[in-house]
Amino acid sequence: MKAEEILRVLANRRRLQILDWLKQPRKHFRPQVDGDRVKDGVCGLLIARKLKVTQPTASEHLNLLASAGLIRGKRIRQWTFYKRDEKTIRKIKRMLDKF
Repeated sequence: MKAEEILRVLANRRRLQILDWLKQPRKHFRPQVDGDRVKDGVCGLLIARKLKVTQPTASEHLNLLASAGLIRGKRIRQWTFYKRDEKTIRKIKRMLDKF
Protein backbone atom coordinates (compact mmCIF):
# COMPACT_ATOMS: atom_id res chain seq x y z
CA MET A 1 0.00 0.00 0.00
CA LYS A 2 1.25 3.47 -0.86
CA ALA A 3 1.97 6.11 1.76
CA GLU A 4 -1.00 8.28 0.75
CA GLU A 5 -3.37 5.31 1.05
CA ILE A 6 -2.02 4.49 4.51
CA LEU A 7 -2.42 8.12 5.55
CA ARG A 8 -6.03 8.05 4.35
CA VAL A 9 -6.67 4.97 6.50
CA LEU A 10 -5.04 6.65 9.51
CA ALA A 11 -6.92 9.93 8.99
CA ASN A 12 -9.96 8.64 10.86
CA ARG A 13 -10.25 9.00 14.62
CA ARG A 14 -12.18 5.76 15.02
CA ARG A 15 -9.50 3.75 13.23
CA LEU A 16 -6.81 5.42 15.35
CA GLN A 17 -8.87 4.59 18.45
CA ILE A 18 -9.07 0.92 17.41
CA LEU A 19 -5.28 0.79 16.95
CA ASP A 20 -4.80 2.38 20.36
CA TRP A 21 -7.18 -0.04 22.09
CA LEU A 22 -5.51 -3.02 20.45
CA LYS A 23 -2.16 -2.01 21.97
CA GLN A 24 -3.51 -3.15 25.35
CA PRO A 25 -6.47 -5.43 24.65
CA ARG A 26 -6.76 -6.71 28.23
CA LYS A 27 -7.11 -3.17 29.50
CA HIS A 28 -9.70 -2.08 26.95
CA PHE A 29 -11.82 -5.18 26.32
CA ARG A 30 -13.64 -7.63 28.56
CA PRO A 31 -12.73 -11.34 28.46
CA GLN A 32 -14.11 -13.25 25.47
CA VAL A 33 -15.74 -16.66 25.27
CA ASP A 34 -13.54 -17.69 22.33
CA GLY A 35 -9.97 -16.66 21.68
CA ASP A 36 -7.37 -14.99 23.86
CA ARG A 37 -7.45 -11.18 23.56
CA VAL A 38 -3.66 -10.95 23.26
CA LYS A 39 -2.76 -14.12 21.37
CA ASP A 40 -5.74 -14.35 19.01
CA GLY A 41 -6.99 -10.77 19.00
CA VAL A 42 -10.22 -9.03 19.95
CA CYS A 43 -13.57 -10.05 18.50
CA GLY A 44 -14.89 -7.59 15.91
CA LEU A 45 -18.23 -7.53 17.72
CA LEU A 46 -16.56 -6.24 20.92
CA ILE A 47 -14.77 -3.57 18.90
CA ALA A 48 -18.09 -2.49 17.32
CA ARG A 49 -19.75 -2.28 20.74
CA LYS A 50 -16.90 -0.24 22.21
CA LEU A 51 -17.00 2.14 19.22
CA LYS A 52 -20.80 2.35 19.62
CA VAL A 53 -21.32 1.62 15.93
CA THR A 54 -23.02 -1.15 14.01
CA GLN A 55 -21.07 -4.28 13.18
CA PRO A 56 -20.99 -3.44 9.43
CA THR A 57 -19.54 0.01 10.22
CA ALA A 58 -16.89 -1.51 12.46
CA SER A 59 -16.13 -4.13 9.81
CA GLU A 60 -15.50 -1.37 7.28
CA HIS A 61 -12.98 0.28 9.61
CA LEU A 62 -11.36 -3.05 10.44
CA ASN A 63 -11.12 -4.05 6.77
CA LEU A 64 -9.40 -0.77 5.91
CA LEU A 65 -6.92 -1.22 8.76
CA ALA A 66 -6.29 -4.80 7.63
CA SER A 67 -5.80 -3.80 3.98
CA ALA A 68 -3.19 -1.27 5.14
CA GLY A 69 -1.45 -4.08 7.03
CA LEU A 70 -1.94 -2.42 10.42
CA ILE A 71 -4.01 -5.26 11.88
CA ARG A 72 -4.55 -8.95 11.12
CA GLY A 73 -7.80 -10.86 11.32
CA LYS A 74 -8.11 -14.45 12.51
CA ARG A 75 -11.26 -16.53 12.14
CA ILE A 76 -12.40 -18.54 15.14
CA ARG A 77 -15.76 -20.22 14.62
CA GLN A 78 -18.04 -17.62 13.00
CA TRP A 79 -16.15 -14.62 14.44
CA THR A 80 -13.12 -12.65 13.31
CA PHE A 81 -10.59 -11.57 15.92
CA TYR A 82 -8.23 -8.65 15.29
CA LYS A 83 -4.79 -7.78 16.59
CA ARG A 84 -2.16 -5.25 15.66
CA ASP A 85 0.57 -6.25 13.22
CA GLU A 86 3.47 -4.66 15.08
CA LYS A 87 6.06 -5.57 12.44
CA THR A 88 4.12 -3.79 9.71
CA ILE A 89 3.34 -0.84 12.00
CA ARG A 90 7.08 -0.36 12.65
CA LYS A 91 7.76 -0.56 8.91
CA ILE A 92 5.07 2.06 8.18
CA LYS A 93 6.43 4.34 10.92
CA ARG A 94 9.91 4.15 9.35
CA MET A 95 8.42 4.90 5.93
CA LEU A 96 6.52 7.91 7.29
CA ASP A 97 9.63 9.20 9.12
CA LYS A 98 11.21 9.76 5.70
CA PHE A 99 8.70 12.54 4.98
